[in-house]
This record gives sequence, structure tokens and C-alpha cells, in this order.
Amino acid sequence: MAKVDIKYTKLFINNEWVDAVSKKTFPTINPQDESVIVQVAEGDKADIDLAVQAAKKAFHRYSEWRTLDASQRGRLLLKLADLMDRDAKYLSELETLDNGKPVTQAYGEIIWAAGIVRYYAGKADKILGSTIPADGDVLSFTLKEPVGVCGSILPWNYPVPMFIWKIAPALAAGCTLVVKPAEQTPLTALALAALVKEAGFPAGVVNVVPGYGPTAGGALTHHPDVDKVAFTGSTEVGRIIMNAAAAVNLKRVTLELGGKSPLVIFNDADVDKAADIAHRAAFANAGQCCVAATRTYVQAGIYDKFVAKAAEIAQKRKVGNPYEEVEQGPQIDKEMYDKVMSYIESGKKQARCVAGGNRVGSKGFFIQPTVFADVTDDMKISREEIFGPVQSIHKFDSFEEVVDRANDSNYGLGAGVVTNDVNIALAFIRHVRAGSVWVNTYEHVTTQTPFGGFRESGLGRELGEEGIQQYVENKTVTLNLPKKPLL
Repeated sequence: MAKVDIKYTKLFINNEWVDAVSKKTFPTINPQDESVIVQVAEGDKADIDLAVQAAKKAFHRYSEWRTLDASQRGRLLLKLADLMDRDAKYLSELETLDNGKPVTQAYGEIIWAAGIVRYYAGKADKILGSTIPADGDVLSFTLKEPVGVCGSILPWNYPVPMFIWKIAPALAAGCTLVVKPAEQTPLTALALAALVKEAGFPAGVVNVVPGYGPTAGGALTHHPDVDKVAFTGSTEVGRIIMNAAAAVNLKRVTLELGGKSPLVIFNDADVDKAADIAHRAAFANAGQCCVAATRTYVQAGIYDKFVAKAAEIAQKRKVGNPYEEVEQGPQIDKEMYDKVMSYIESGKKQARCVAGGNRVGSKGFFIQPTVFADVTDDMKISREEIFGPVQSIHKFDSFEEVVDRANDSNYGLGAGVVTNDVNIALAFIRHVRAGSVWVNTYEHVTTQTPFGGFRESGLGRELGEEGIQQYVENKTVTLNLPKKPLL
């Protein structure tokens, strides 16, 4: 296990490192061996209030941030991206320590996230209004203005990318932020806060307050001076955030929530390639992925061959020390480990377990990649989001049947289809209800493409042009024009 220097454990408010008002701390746990990594300052309502006031002051119309040229906001973002590249090795090792994902994957996520910062840096001075040919003797046009103070509540599964997904478009638009990282993974958020300061962002523009959801998170969503909340996490918590936003000041809300995504594989697909796509779709990030394709539908003609291949790939997947050459590290914590194992036990009672199904080792939260065959749509493992390394394989006969079954879910985050028939692919795209649809690939999420879900998978979109529009208000301006020409 790599030795990682923990540089930042305090709250980051107004460009300063401070203790919590209460002086309380909480432990962040190493999921590899269940040991305490370090104690982190525990923010709650009092600290959130200080952070929001700092962000509000930074958003004031005469502040250094509000009077800054949009192009200069872009240059600050470019500096942040360069610093992320410089510290990518350190950030990835810190992420692996706190989150458990393989360090090579963590490194790739840092580089990708830096690219997202650069994308929005280029957008900063290109947030455009429009002129409108309105009726009457008037000139009408629109202005795009920043929403204001934004609260960002992060998940623990992709801590660095999710930090960047939230702050990069908000900063490009001219907003200020208070970020509440997941209590399981606060360390990289604090390290990124240090880079925000080093890049030269004014005090109060970005604030980071670690703490627990009901206290720090609840205070942020209920704060009357917060104009928008962006959250990535469970649908259950998303409902709580919507209620809080409505109860206080009708905050703008962006929610990227849960999923139970289908991947449909037709008889004409190459079984080996399809099984590889399905494996990566289900097991990426140890299955801790909101868009994971954990409902795998395979047409009857290739079903048995596919199941055998899926089991073979899962059994070869390397699980272990994430600082070594492995494909899968531990689950994030004991709560999630116990939850995933309970789903696996449920699956063993109802379906056919063809790979995995057990713990790996006796220490840490490692689980074997697990594959179930002969799964039916009414089973618990088919209906509920597991958020672990579990693939459920269903059999289907016809296109009409499988589309209806794919849509038979409260979620609608992602979907995929594997086929060599373009007509089947296009028909599937048309009829499936999901925010992202992949053909002959899966989870190909890019900086330029908007990401978000239908139904209980959330509201709004992140990334791409639509991502920045979540952080601006549309102001319509109409000027009365004289009917006679001026002399």
C-alpha cells in the first residue's frame, strides 16, 4: 500500500483552512483494511452558514469575482486544470487511499476531469444571449446571468470527476459555490480546494465543507441564501433535496440520481464482444456506478453461450490491492458491503449464480464479481439498484417484448443495445426511455455530451453545453424605441 501524505483535513472557507465551529472531527476509513486514515473536520449548520456567507459576499455585484472579465474566469480555470495535471499522481494515490478504486483508474479520472475544466474554461466567454424580433416598436434581447450561490453535494463513487462536474460549469458561468463532499471521501475534495486557491480564485468563490448529509448537507439544501443545489446520489436523498429546495426559497435543482440500466443484446451480436461490453458495463468501478448496466437482456438464440462467456470473464477479473495491477478494489464501506452481500444472498435464493457470490479475503470490503443467470424481472436483484459488482442476465425472445421490459423501471438513466442491425438499433433508441443510449458500447461518457436521466434518475443535465445552462438565468430585456427617427 502506498504511503500518502495527507495535507488537508480542515474546512476550506473563504480561502482559509479552519476548524469546525464545534471543533468536532470524524474519521475517514480506508476500505482496503477498515483502518482510520485520518480525522477530518466535521462541518455542520454553523460552518455551512459561514461558507454560504463567504460565497454570497464573493458573488456581490461589486466583488472581485463579479467584476472579473469572463475571459479571465476562463484563464483561472485553465490554471486549475494545469495544477490538476501537475498533481495527478498525488491526487490519484489519495483517491485510492480514501475510495479504494485502482490507482490507474483514479489517475485516468484526474486527467479526464482536468480536461472537463479546460472545456468549461473555453465556454466562459461564450455564454451568449440572443436578439429577438419581438412585436412592437421595441428592441428585445436576452442576457445570460449566473444563478448565484450554488450548493454542490457530491457522491463517493467518483469524487474528483463529480467535484469538477459541479464546479467547472458553475465557475465558468460566474457563480460561487459551497461544496459538501461525501463523508466517505472528503480528502480529494480538500486537496482540490487547495489547487483552487493556488490557481488564484478570489476568496469565497469556492468553499469546501466536509460533514454528514443530515447535518452539513441538510443545512446547505435548506439555506435561504443558496440559489441552486446540484446533487449526485440516490433517488431517496434526491427527493429530500427537492423537498428542502421547495420549502425554503424554490432553489434551482439539478439531480443526477440512481439507475437500473438495461443492456440489450440481440442474436446477431458477436457473443465474445457483447460479453466484454456487458462485463465492463456492469462491473466498472466495482459496480459502484449509477449508470451501470446491471440488467443484461440476452436474446434466446445466444443466451446459453453468452452466460458461459460472462461467467468466464467475471471469474478472471482481478480483485485486490488497488495500488497493484488489478481491475477492482473494495466496496466503499461496510454499509455498502453489507448491502451488496444481502442482494447477492437474495439472488442465490431466486436465480442461478454462475460466478462469484462471496467475499474476497477476510479484511477490507472486497467482493467477488458475481453473475446471476435465469433472472426474471420480478426478482429483487432485477428491480432494485444494487451498487455493487453484480450482473443479472435475463432471457428474451422478441424486440417488442424486450423494449417493454427494459422500460419497466422507475429509473431512466442509461440504456444500451448490442446488434449489427442498424434498424434494430434505431428502433431501440427511439423507444427506450433513458437519458443516454449507447450502441455497441456502453458508458462512453464524454465532456461534450450531456448526461442525466429520465423519471426517478433525476432532473437536468451535466456536461456539454447543457451543463453550463444549468448555472445561468435567462433575463429578457426590452427597450422601447422611438417611432420617429432621431435628428
